Parts: sequence; C-alpha cells; structure tokens
Amino acid sequence: MEQKSATPQNTPTVIEINDLRIAFGDFEVLKGASLNLYKGENLVVLGKSGTGKSVLIKIISGLLKADSGLVKVLGNTVDDISYKELLKLRLRIGFSFQNSALYDSMTIRENLEFPLVRNRRELKKQQINVAVEEVLDAVGLSQTINQMPAELSGGQRKRIGIARTLILKPEIMLYDEPTAGLDPITCFEINNLINQVQQQYKTSSIIITHDLTCAKEVGNRVAMLLDGKFDRQGTFDAIFSQPDAQIKPFYDYNFIQ
Repeated sequence: MEQKSATPQNTPTVIEINDLRIAFGDFEVLKGASLNLYKGENLVVLGKSGTGKSVLIKIISGLLKADSGLVKVLGNTVDDISYKELLKLRLRIGFSFQNSALYDSMTIRENLEFPLVRNRRELKKQQINVAVEEVLDAVGLSQTINQMPAELSGGQRKRIGIARTLILKPEIMLYDEPTAGLDPITCFEINNLINQVQQQYKTSSIIITHDLTCAKEVGNRVAMLLDGKFDRQGTFDAIFSQPDAQIKPFYDYNFIQ
C-alpha cells in the first residue's frame, strides 16, 4: 500500500487544540500541547506509553477536563457548552476502542442496534435493519449478524466495533490502537478499513497507534507527542527521514530486526 497523500492546504479545521495542559498530582502529562485536525484527514498520533495520548482523546470528548488550554470540536468549545450540548456533540464523534467494547451477551445484530435504539428513537424497525445491514456490509462481515462476539476472531470483533461506531454516521472518528494485538494480515485489513471509512463516510480521524506500518498506511499526517507537546508534525516520510534521537527508537522498534 502506498503512503497516503498529505492534507491539502486551506482545509477547514474540525478539531482545534491550543496550549492544552493537564497534570495528575505532581505528574504533568500535557504541557502546552497544540494540534489541529482538518476536515477529511486521517491524523496519526504517536508517542510512548504514558505520554497522554488517551488523555487527549478523553479531553476532546469531554470525559476529562484540562487544567488550561482550548479545545474546539466542530466549532464547539468543549468547556463552554452545557452537558446536554456535550451529549449531542458526542453523537457526532465515533470512538473505536482498543478492546472493541462489544456487549458479550448480545448478538452482533443487537450490538449494532443498541446505539440506534438508544439515540435515534424516531427510527422504525425496518430503518434500523437497513442501517445494521449497511454497516456490516461496509466492514465485510454481513455473515456474522446472528453470531455472538465470543464466536469472532479479534480482528472481526475490531471490525464490528468500528461498524457499531459508524452506524450513527459520525463526522469524526477516534481510533485507540486499532491494530494492537493483531496478526500482520489482520493489521493490513484494519488499515484498509480505516482508509475505506475515511473515503466512504467522509470522516476526519485521529488514530492513536504504536504501529508505524499503520501510521504510514493510514495517516495523511503524523504528530509526535514528545514531553507533553506536539513538536514534530508532518507526513510520515518528513517525520522519519530526519535524524532525531527522540523519534528514531520508534522507527527502529518497528522496522529494524
């Protein structure tokens, strides 16, 4: 797969993060982080464990409040809107969790129906059926509709988790380690699916990953979270073609045996 092209200039911003700071006790996690996500792009966030990548996602979605700084999502300043407005905003954001977050006691159909039944109560049964079939077809797993999550492989569960997110047609997707724990062939399939979602659903996405193959194949742009800030941003090749002692270990770990 070829590396994705960079984000075009003059593209509208869908997430704006400016001088974000948060600490837990005496431990500073984000120390003035600034980052933009542009409409239609896949932005990969790289960083060592414990550097604040997952904290960043929680702040974007309003699950955590930063100590200071600005976060705007789809034109809304997250700290300034009411809880009711925040809930509406979250419906425009899709979350793909590392563990897929499926309900083990529900069939795949029931897992996919759940977000619609809970958030789109005006929909009739036939409309829900169509939506379920559409997202299952989009992730290539129509045959699993009556199965239980325990009957699926890790890669299949990951795809169903993405399908359940897509059923509400979010404008923004947040992926947390989408290829973690998967074999190389399944990683390739998940990378293809992330690109397909971007093209088919016109999403703007932040992808948190340690997998540089994933970063290269899905990212229009890469942002390195180093010491609480995004000091390195650009295309994959631009980031990793420069000699830099802070980021070279990422490349060596992934590509040098």
